Parts: sequence; structure tokens; C-alpha cells
Amino acid sequence: MKKILCVVTSNNVKGATGIPTGFWLSELTHPLEKFVSAGIEFEIASIKGGKPPIDGDSLDFSDAINKKFWDDENFQRKLANSLKLDDANAENFDAIFFAGGHGVMWDFADSAAIDKVTREIYERGGIVSAVCHGPAALVNVKLSDGKFLVDGKKLTSFTNGEETEVQATEIVPFLLETELKNHGAKHISAANWSNHVEIDGRLVTGQNPALPASVGAEIVKLLS
Repeated sequence: MKKILCVVTSNNVKGATGIPTGFWLSELTHPLEKFVSAGIEFEIASIKGGKPPIDGDSLDFSDAINKKFWDDENFQRKLANSLKLDDANAENFDAIFFAGGHGVMWDFADSAAIDKVTREIYERGGIVSAVCHGPAALVNVKLSDGKFLVDGKKLTSFTNGEETEVQATEIVPFLLETELKNHGAKHISAANWSNHVEIDGRLVTGQNPALPASVGAEIVKLLS
């Protein structure tokens, strides 16, 4: 049976602003719905382990998939006891997925654990995937040859235009689209809030919160 490591932030505040944040619930639950339906096992990890913060603005239970997982004891148990990413063994996973939410902008890019496990999964032939702000995880990941994983790869992420629209360009520590480009990524942006997924070999990325299910579906195809 295939298994995927789903990674969320441990950061609960938007830098010096004091504004609460965390991971965006549907960016985890909607891909999980695709994984579970396809018989793919999942583990939830976070940078610090334990119960990760959820962005309160994402607690939308009129969303049937959010409600389904929120009411699921197995999901709640895994979420409350998320694996500390330092303790993740890449050999146990066929793919890694990074959910977004603004929280990731403060703890994904400089995580040595992300660098290590992402490189190891990718170099073992696994899939690396992320949605919205989740590609912050990929900004600094280097392969064994010293090249950035994103160098020369087609990908997408939450765009500078979308960051401007949500009035967060002066809040986030860096602009995600810009940093990915700075490390050689061929960043492709669609119109704000488009359902836009990019696939480059075993790298799958989605632009914004409108499409986590689409990213999940593409991961399932690659794992099938």
C-alpha cells in the first residue's frame, strides 16, 4: 500500500503582527479525501510535532469534506499527535505533501527537517507536492548534487498578485513566487484564484486554496 507524508506548519502567528494563523484546513482535508478514496495511507507531520495550529478562518464546516474529516476520530487522533518532522523516515513514504496556510511562511523555508526528508523522498523516486503557500517548503531544498530541487522545474504557488490582493505583502517574510524564481524555478502563474496545477515529473504544485482537491487527484494518478 502506498503511503504519503502530509506536512503542516507549527507556526501560529503572522510574525510581528500578532495575528493568529496556522495551516488551512481544506488544504489538508481535500487532498486527504482523494488519498483515502484511493486506498493511500497517510501520516500527518508538523515541524514541532504534536497538535499543529489551524487558521481559524479556515474552519468552514459547511464544507462537507472539512466536516467529514473533522468528525473522524482517526483524523483527529493523527492531527493531535502529528509526527515531529525530524523523526520522519523517508523510506516509509512514497510521497510528501505540504499543505499551506500563511503559517508556513515562518517555519517551512528554513527547516532542516524539510530539506532532508524532501530530498530523500525525491531521490528515492517519490513524489514531492505542495499547494498554495505550501511550496514555501521547496524554496531552499537542495538535492545531493547541491542544486536546488526547484531549479529548472515548472511549478506554481500562491502568487505575488494573490499576496497583494490579500494585503499580506508587507506581513510575510518573503514573497513566495519571487523566492522560488530566485532559486531557478520556472514559476507559472495563472489569474488570481484560478484552479491551476503544475506537474513537472514527480513535482506537483497548486497555486491557491481553490484547488487542493485537484492537487490531490494528480498525486493519486502518479501513485497509481
